[in-house]
Amino acid sequence: MSRSSKKGPYVDPKLLKKIANLKPGDKSAIKTWSRDSEISPEMVGFVFAVHNGKDFITVRIVEEMIGHRLGEFSPTRKFTRHGGKMQKELEKKTTETKK
Repeated sequence: MSRSSKKGPYVDPKLLKKIANLKPGDKSAIKTWSRDSEISPEMVGFVFAVHNGKDFITVRIVEEMIGHRLGEFSPTRKFTRHGGKMQKELEKKTTETKK
């Protein structure tokens, strides 16, 4: 569910403090574990390193991302692929025919 409109968007205070210390256009990544923080207009142009539970994923903030959460751009699950034994055999055949 979305946050109440009377409360306003949630942005971690520590994150705002880190943004205030950096100059606009600075290329260094801001490390954060606050995946639930909403992206605000002050964040545009900065690079964030968002934690996904294992490591940090770098996210460059652009204007279209305003209103979304940081966690939306750092997936927590790794998709390998569908298939199994049959799929591997099919892929093997296609690579052999290409050679």
